[in-house]
Amino acid sequence: MQPFSYAKVTSQDAAMPAATRSGNATVEQNETAAFIAGGTDILGLMKDGVQTANILIDINNLPLTDIASLANGIRIGAISRMSDVAFHPKIQECYPVISQALLQSASPQLRNMATVGGNLLQRVRCGYFRDPVFPCNKRTPGLGCAAITGYNRMHAIFGASEHCIAVHPSDLAVALTALDAIIYIQGVEKERQISIHDFYLLPGDTPEKETLLQPGELIVAIEVPNSVCKSYYLKVRDRASYQFALVSVAIAIELEQDIIQSARIAFGGVAPKPWRARDAEEFLKGKAINEATFKAAGEAAVKEAKPQTHNEFKIELVKGALVRALSVVTEKL
Repeated sequence: MQPFSYAKVTSQDAAMPAATRSGNATVEQNETAAFIAGGTDILGLMKDGVQTANILIDINNLPLTDIASLANGIRIGAISRMSDVAFHPKIQECYPVISQALLQSASPQLRNMATVGGNLLQRVRCGYFRDPVFPCNKRTPGLGCAAITGYNRMHAIFGASEHCIAVHPSDLAVALTALDAIIYIQGVEKERQISIHDFYLLPGDTPEKETLLQPGELIVAIEVPNSVCKSYYLKVRDRASYQFALVSVAIAIELEQDIIQSARIAFGGVAPKPWRARDAEEFLKGKAINEATFKAAGEAAVKEAKPQTHNEFKIELVKGALVRALSVVTEKL
């Protein structure tokens, strides 16, 4: 374990300067700072030598744990624990897809520690990224991607590049993508709002850049707009216990009698960011709810799929998962 210093902050005004070492101190060359709350991901990365941080800034005392109903939606504080959000009555009643995604994430012990902000920022679970023995463009740009020629069963079939084929691991991010959530970020000088669709980046030529978050910035809240949609989250994995998704799907759908008025669909486990299935959404508009419609939507969802050597099976999983999720959320089949 590398040596690091530790600081505990009690206000947002103190947190951002601490992360950038502004004011009376300056960041030394190669010195890095990182925020820590639950610590369920970053400490493991530091122990494995995958991520470095000379300074850990504890933000657990910041007032960012509220889950508040708004006139136009709900606001979730970034250091709310995953368990608290999953079991919140308003979340379970109005946004069941969020609760379902959280309850299928990690183990109960981890959900009691991990925060929603940290969950959105967890690093990829690619075994090549998490083992410094292997080359990885995320760790060291230009070194190469061992997964492309290696065992890539868990990797991307959408949105990958010649530099990285890892998939985003968060279940919560997939649910929030289907709900068009907004992420609130606080920097030293100002707060900004970013749509979750824009927040995550595809690898392209810069796989080391995963989000729009800048050094010293902190996620402070997530807002989810009001919705009349029904929603549902389905996760397909190798085992029912603590496991990351092979394929997952989040659906928010608006029905009028037996006709689909609108649908928002996001997939997890298949791309470097939560993957919005725009073609399937467009196909479903105005369609009757039946098995033929759902199967055709599945075909539309995989039109752009480009599987790797060992994960072509994910194409059928995507189609089957979408059919199953649509059947459940419409309660007709």
